[in-house]
Amino acid sequence: MDPVIIVGAGPVGLTLALALARQEVPCVVLDEGPGKDEQRLARTVVLREDTAALVERLTGLPLTDAGFRWAGWRSLRRKQVMREIDFAARTSDTDLPDFEADAHGPGGAALGAGGGATGAVGGAQASGGGTHGSGSGAQRSRGSARDPKGSAQSLKSAGLGPTTDAQDSEGADLRAPLHLAQHALTGALREAIIHERLIKVAVGSRLDSIEQESSGVTAHTRGPNGTWWRGSYLVGCDGPRSTVRKLQDIRFPGRTAVERYAVAALRTELPWPGQALLHRMPPWRTSGPASGEVTARPLADDVWRLDWLLPPGKDLVTPDLLVARIRETLAGWNAGSTPPYELLDTGVHTVHHRLARRWRSGRVFLAGDAAHLLGALGTQGLDEGLRDADNLAWKLALAWHHGPHEALLDSYQAERRAVVAARLRAADQALPLLRSGGGLRSYVPGSARGHDALLTDGHLGRGPLGAPGVYADSPLAPAHTESETPVDTAPGAPVVDVRVTAEDGSFVQLRERLGRGVLLVVLIAPGTGVWARKHWVTAGIMPRLAAAVTALPHRAELLVAESYPGAAAHTVLLVRPDGHLVTALSGVRPADLYAAAETTLGGPATAEAEAETAASRT
Repeated sequence: MDPVIIVGAGPVGLTLALALARQEVPCVVLDEGPGKDEQRLARTVVLREDTAALVERLTGLPLTDAGFRWAGWRSLRRKQVMREIDFAARTSDTDLPDFEADAHGPGGAALGAGGGATGAVGGAQASGGGTHGSGSGAQRSRGSARDPKGSAQSLKSAGLGPTTDAQDSEGADLRAPLHLAQHALTGALREAIIHERLIKVAVGSRLDSIEQESSGVTAHTRGPNGTWWRGSYLVGCDGPRSTVRKLQDIRFPGRTAVERYAVAALRTELPWPGQALLHRMPPWRTSGPASGEVTARPLADDVWRLDWLLPPGKDLVTPDLLVARIRETLAGWNAGSTPPYELLDTGVHTVHHRLARRWRSGRVFLAGDAAHLLGALGTQGLDEGLRDADNLAWKLALAWHHGPHEALLDSYQAERRAVVAARLRAADQALPLLRSGGGLRSYVPGSARGHDALLTDGHLGRGPLGAPGVYADSPLAPAHTESETPVDTAPGAPVVDVRVTAEDGSFVQLRERLGRGVLLVVLIAPGTGVWARKHWVTAGIMPRLAAAVTALPHRAELLVAESYPGAAAHTVLLVRPDGHLVTALSGVRPADLYAAAETTLGGPATAEAEAETAASRT
């Protein structure tokens, strides 16, 4: 059968290629560029727990080697610390909770962190204000994580010290976001693809036409390697100006320039090493248009990305203005004295909100920025693009191996577009509250606290603006049965990454078993972790459950966990290949398990699909 054609070699396209290859599906990646990326420290990405784990699973590389996990989060309004979250309080992935100190009591809302910067500001890349002192940047970065509170004396002298010692556990389920340069992420993906026999990358290949028929897709590229390419499916991961989307005549409505930021990447030391910072209404005077908000996000080796929210309009950000803004901001955070710093990169980041009308046209699909644009209030468009790739990969793989299931392929748009649309609606509703510039709302008691909660959750990937989507209304959701039992994970939501015993007796994390194109069946059996698998694999309900798993309409792996949040003993979880919960059943229910698995796969395979698959292999 013909390979899947992927147009675009950015993070989403490369992730999709690796995800398909892991499921034995060959791919051709059409890369318009030269095969390498410009190194820009002002273009960074913030990955949440699920998307960072996805990339690490596909590349086999720990992304912490290329990026930096924040030690904590701090938000200020004028001179007042509104909120602190200490990620460093967590000593492992599974034991201790994070602690959040809120100066006014618990808050709550949602979101993710800002995107990359585009368009360098000419002439602003000279070193400003001096250089660093001696010492290893890597050592300073590691020290930052150990000392997330920073220098209390510096904070106090700057008038930005904590306002309370109160702590609560609002951030108990939070993992530290991973911040890294986009070229570092793309480089890790490209390195993994070099060793993948099922992926061919065609550089210098610019798409100019697509032809579809019932049996496949033909694409033509121009350039040094201009040729015709034959594929089973084609996925457009070619960015905001997607050629694939235009060739399919798919509308891309939305809003332009929702927010604009001046961006600078610099090496310096701040009073809160390792912690990301959101500062609203900073109290110092600024040159040029006032900036009502500045964000500082740490990278490795004492590098920071600083973003200043720009007022509406198209005012030019000049090099002199940006350097003045840098010096004023650093001085404001350091008791009026600008510390030594080295300016590494600059840019202007403009946020657009757009959503493609259709994400599927026959055998052609859209993913990533080709399908949606978002990024206001700290949300991360790349997070959603990686989730697109994870959602689509297992469905394309199943169609490639077993013939097209139209309901399964249609579910990609139904699930992912609904999640992104809800994300955009939430941002559009929050923007007038947060960017209205005051008015009567600013005098309502608690409004500042609520605004801070929205922005904090936005940058940290929580709630309706940032948390991973839940496919509650998916066409792949099985009908409710009396055998269903409640657990803390809602049907359609991502499962918790608990430790499980695999079929070979090894102990692994549940997330490590994802992305292989198989369904996962997880039995909750307390006590199994203290005995070797051979002692319980043939006891109790295990033989009956193993037989039910073997009889499922698609390959499945049986795993055993000692516990799962909210699950009683002998609960059976059915999990999709992308890690979303299908259902939780009370005990072994072979008929209900089979029906749920069949629905998750898009329903029974049709005779036409089976015939097409057989014909394609002859």
